[in-house]
Amino acid sequence: MAKLYFNYSTMNAGKSTVLLQAAHNYKERGMVPYLMTAKLDNRAGEGRIASRIGIGEDADTFDAHEDLFAKVQNRLNTGPCACIFIDEAHFLSDAQVWQIARAVDELGVPIMCYGLRVDFMGQLFPGSAALLALSDEMREIRTICHCGKKATMVIRLDADGNTMRDGAQVQVGGNETYVSLCRRHWRAAVNGS
Repeated sequence: MAKLYFNYSTMNAGKSTVLLQAAHNYKERGMVPYLMTAKLDNRAGEGRIASRIGIGEDADTFDAHEDLFAKVQNRLNTGPCACIFIDEAHFLSDAQVWQIARAVDELGVPIMCYGLRVDFMGQLFPGSAALLALSDEMREIRTICHCGKKATMVIRLDADGNTMRDGAQVQVGGNETYVSLCRRHWRAAVNGS
């Protein structure tokens, strides 16, 4: 039975690494996975999922206005597909999460999503909120704060390394822009204490 999965975490927890490893496992067993990533995140190149540890794979892209039910259906019509993997799933719209949930239910294909849970202000991304509501199974991918506790939050840094307290929810970046922290150290960084 196909399911919708949401694997979530903070920045730099290894979401893309876990996705690439799972897709590789399908390929090793002779099954064909279909990989997608957000078009707006092109840090590794457009249509590329890459990990900080150096592994990567080409992927199809999606944008905010695309009908993902139709995209999945079109992909399934081209040949075998054992599983769909979506990286940067926090960039999905609420409507797109409903579309992929429909694809799971009506087309019988498992879809594994990987993304952030919250932004640098501690707010859920719309795609993540919908995935938390609709997913059949959820898994937290953990990383640690500099103190050794589990990191559940992330701060955004400006060009001078100062903690930003406001701004657009979406700003694509990596280690130079974001730092994962436990809630206590996030509060201290955001409140300046």
